Amino acid sequence: MAERADAARNRRAVLAATERLLAEGGGDHVSLDRVAALAGVGKGTVFRRFGSRAGLLRALLEERSGHLRAAIAGGPPPLGPGAPARERMTAFLDVLASIAEDNAVLLSAHGRECAQDRFTDPVYLRWHAHLSGLLAEQRPDLDAGFLAHGLLAVFDGDLVRHLSPPEDPRFFRRSVRRMALALVDGTAPGAPDISVRDAEPADRSL
Repeated sequence: MAERADAARNRRAVLAATERLLAEGGGDHVSLDRVAALAGVGKGTVFRRFGSRAGLLRALLEERSGHLRAAIAGGPPPLGPGAPARERMTAFLDVLASIAEDNAVLLSAHGRECAQDRFTDPVYLRWHAHLSGLLAEQRPDLDAGFLAHGLLAVFDGDLVRHLSPPEDPRFFRRSVRRMALALVDGTAPGAPDISVRDAEPADRSL
């Protein structure tokens, strides 16, 4: 069922307000009252649609990663079906890491708000299922589910910010790739990978 035009407009306004409050003061600055006032809607509208601050943050994170979800489901390889598991894994982690780098404040707030339910969070479950499936295909001798948890554990918002210094803003993304390839290839984590083309031309010197 298609979303009504007014409901879609309110949703965009609410998520934009949530993002602005995050930028101004982090997750603690986000509340249903503040979001409703900034978005120009009633608090009841926000509550009925999102339920809580956790729901707001989850919805914003879903929006920021929606293009990745669509690409995995039916986009061209290597993100979409048709590429070898190793290539799909690195492509997925490259994009996920880029999303994390660009939305580290949101990731931190979401992680804190949903800490108790992290491993049942729909976003987490989706990424874990995809990654563990690729790992199982590439290395059936390993515990793919455990390795997927291990790789996703580094997607902590505070760690992402720490490992994304202004002088090297894509350090985190490259490090995640090296870690993943070390796990599936049995290579040293610090060794540069030269067999898989980087997603961004600026990183091809690695």
